[in-house]
Amino acid sequence: MPTVPSLRSLTIRAVLFKGIGDLIPLYALYSLLFADHGLSTGQISSLFAIWSTTAFLLEVPSGAWADTVSRRALLALSGVLLTAGFALWTLLPTYLGFAVGFVLWGAAGALVSGTFEALLYDDLAARGEQSAYARILGYTRAASETAIVVGIVAATPLYLWGGYALIGWSSVGFAALHTMIAMSFPSAPKVVSAAEIDELEDEETTPAARSSADRGTSPPDDRAAEPNRDVSTDGLATTVGDRVVSGDADAKHRRTAGPFARYRTMVKTGVGEAIRVRAVRNGVLLGAVLFGITAFDEYFALLAESVGVSTAVVPLLVGLTVLGSLGGSVLAGRTEGMSGRTMAIAVCLGGVLFLGGALIAGLAEHRPNAVYVLTGLGFTAIGLSYGIVYNAGVVAGARLQDAIEGPARATVTSVSGLLGEVVALAVFAFAALATTWWSMSTTLALLGATMLPIALLTPSWLPPRPPGSGPTE
Repeated sequence: MPTVPSLRSLTIRAVLFKGIGDLIPLYALYSLLFADHGLSTGQISSLFAIWSTTAFLLEVPSGAWADTVSRRALLALSGVLLTAGFALWTLLPTYLGFAVGFVLWGAAGALVSGTFEALLYDDLAARGEQSAYARILGYTRAASETAIVVGIVAATPLYLWGGYALIGWSSVGFAALHTMIAMSFPSAPKVVSAAEIDELEDEETTPAARSSADRGTSPPDDRAAEPNRDVSTDGLATTVGDRVVSGDADAKHRRTAGPFARYRTMVKTGVGEAIRVRAVRNGVLLGAVLFGITAFDEYFALLAESVGVSTAVVPLLVGLTVLGSLGGSVLAGRTEGMSGRTMAIAVCLGGVLFLGGALIAGLAEHRPNAVYVLTGLGFTAIGLSYGIVYNAGVVAGARLQDAIEGPARATVTSVSGLLGEVVALAVFAFAALATTWWSMSTTLALLGATMLPIALLTPSWLPPRPPGSGPTE
């Protein structure tokens, strides 16, 4: 019987996996790589759209796949695709090469999205350590941001020594190491597997409640008087108030179903929970907008270049924004208990900082003697904003995991990722159109202003903390 790694060992592996996976020097300069090979801002935005569209199409299918097969194997496959994508960019630096590389990167991202979170949460749940999830997730996000900072800072000497080629091959090497770390993960048991959904049903509903659910009526007990305890069925799963359980009609089928049938069941069960259960639905939506809006970070390098910053210094300015997200990640364990109102205030502040920072950086375009002072101030404000929004995203993601109670955890998480890609596509489309009329700084300021309406939605969309997890701020 394989040895189960300790909680500390699991944490270290998770941190290394996310950290090495983002130790990619190309992150700092790939927008400039495209521009220096003759691509316009519109073409670059189209590449970002290809990237997000690929993730969009594969997000939920890959999540259901992760609820059906080995999550560790999918994480390793993701690393292989990422490695191949960066190698293609280095060997074939053309629009076609960049586009195919983004397809591979988008597929890799879809395989990780939901899969990593579900593997981590289920492993912790099997140990009875679910309360550690937000803290460990914060550590992994911090590791990612630290690695991005290191990669970005390293991009400057790498570019000076070997140009884009050295940066590209260094990125390929780190992606390959990331793949090897994925193979070291334990194959954590799912809290509820596809073959055990009927056991969840036995635990969550009484025989009377199940027979009532089959008839489409409320169970004959005191829960019938509670508000928002709607019961609905679709032949595959039953939603009883805020819980998703399986239907009796399909229990025998699942015990003998093949992989494709189990996969299809996971898709329907996970999507059903994401749509019908209020707390889960709200968490899915909040996580999606907080993730999707950060797609504006793809234009940070272009902002710096557009106002006159030299290519060698661009990574240092972009690094300021990553330091902000690093701080937000590290503080996730301390802010996990924040209320929806507190998060709304924080996101609103983040929007104001981002808008102001983008405009301040834009002033440098017409003040060559103060380029580095103005961009330094502007990117510092943007970094603070980025950290606030990143922290909110980590907390929202942890609350979503606590709210999920059905068997398709990776699928539900992937639904949020799917909607996040929709938001990211909207960001890319807006940037492609807006930059034909306005400067990059104005375009980013307008994108940052969208955090203000997001802040208004936060109090009602942030899922509550689970009972017994401590007082909410």
